Amino acid sequence: MMRKAGNHFESIESAHDFIGLFSETVTEVKKEVDAEILDSESARRVQALRTVSYNLEKLAVHMKKSCRILNDLRTLRRLLLEERTAAVASPSAAMANAGTPVTPELATVPNSVRFCPAPAVRPQDEVDYEL
Repeated sequence: MMRKAGNHFESIESAHDFIGLFSETVTEVKKEVDAEILDSESARRVQALRTVSYNLEKLAVHMKKSCRILNDLRTLRRLLLEERTAAVASPSAAMANAGTPVTPELATVPNSVRFCPAPAVRPQDEVDYEL
């Protein structure tokens, strides 16, 4: 059964889940490319793989930023639609439920996917590869 392209992003939560999974995939692929850099003997191939690794790292940073933006949008939506009034009304309940509230859409999603994985290297730690 084929899905329509629009079904993946029906809500902020589904877009957030997708970005989280995509970010994890980018991190895994970057690790594979970095391992291949160590195994390669051709200088030209190493140079190309370093470019790929650098671009994957930039993509990972952009995915992290996208996750943060989606988190902000989700929070703002909840505030605007007064979905968070119950948590604000009871400070002790808010402390007990610290973290991402579990909505019906997220109930089946593991915690590792709910939160955006951090990129392997922070933007200020990026390595400038000589090409």
